[in-house]
Amino acid sequence: MPHRIRAVTLDLDDTLWPIAPVIERAERILHEWCSRNAPKFAKALPPAEFALYRRTLARAQPALAHDFTALRHAALQRALRHYDEDPALADPAMDVFLAARNEIELYPDAREALGRLSGRYRLAVVSNGNADVSRIGIGEYFAAVVSARSTGYAKPDKRIFAAACAGVALPAEAVLHVGDDPDLDVRGAIAAGARGAWINRHGLPWIGESVAMLEFSDLLELCEWLGV
Repeated sequence: MPHRIRAVTLDLDDTLWPIAPVIERAERILHEWCSRNAPKFAKALPPAEFALYRRTLARAQPALAHDFTALRHAALQRALRHYDEDPALADPAMDVFLAARNEIELYPDAREALGRLSGRYRLAVVSNGNADVSRIGIGEYFAAVVSARSTGYAKPDKRIFAAACAGVALPAEAVLHVGDDPDLDVRGAIAAGARGAWINRHGLPWIGESVAMLEFSDLLELCEWLGV
């Protein structure tokens, strides 16, 4: 029941904003920058090929796989060196990418929902991605920000949810985790002892074994259920 929930943890990408257009634009801006500053690398590895390069590196170095920022930086350094470019360019290249990656457009319901939720509940971020909520302009709503990069564990690992519960100083049973991914968010949160809510913006069918979860079409519907 809503009255037993004392904190809400939130996924970011595809929960608060659509991520595909953000990454597509950021990759394009990064490639344009590399075309000017590291043309041999840019010609050899346009965005689609560089994505394959990163995935190959993640398989070769699984310790990096959970940390998208470290993985991209390492891939840039390695590829720049391989194509006879200055590997030190990885640092400014990351600055370019992250600046673009944090230029997002919130879903129409997101900011109002964050205001309503934060008025009653402690809020925390639980994300596998590398968005920066302070840079985006929504950091004020969150009591804690927990990411795969900061914890060393990616959803659905129970330990990232445990870190979020510690961040809001509450036991898992008092926490509702909200996200768009059935496995990473919903099943992950439930396995960690929290409640799970699926934000199903596109009316998709639930795939696989059913779980005791909540389902909402957007964040304002969640607010209505919580009575905020």
